[in-house]
Amino acid sequence: MSEEVTLERRRFSRIPFDALAHINSEDGDEYLNCKVIDVSLKGLLVEKPGQWHADLHQLCRVDLLLEQGQIVIEMQASVANITDHLLGFECQEIDLDSITHLKRLVELNLGDEGLLHRELITLLDQS
Repeated sequence: MSEEVTLERRRFSRIPFDALAHINSEDGDEYLNCKVIDVSLKGLLVEKPGQWHADLHQLCRVDLLLEQGQIVIEMQASVANITDHLLGFECQEIDLDSITHLKRLVELNLGDEGLLHRELITLLDQS
């Protein structure tokens, strides 16, 4: 699939973000301190740990660590994309505190309040 088609289908802005994530697969595998590449209101992209074993569509708990772990955005996410070096996760479930932090993070980095509101409406329409 071309990058142009992918960008047309993408409804959520990706925000490059320097952070770490802890990933726990439903099989009990734990991957600590995974480097986050970017985040969106619908998920995140991380560097793939060398020992990765989970499959596409598998559910994982993903903890996005902010401010040296003082704030944690917790979500249930499915593995949406696997490449040689990257893992994409699509958020399936997130609590109110975590979505509030995620919204604020996107809001601060997006710089366009109108775009943020459109993405929030799209997110709510998908629920």
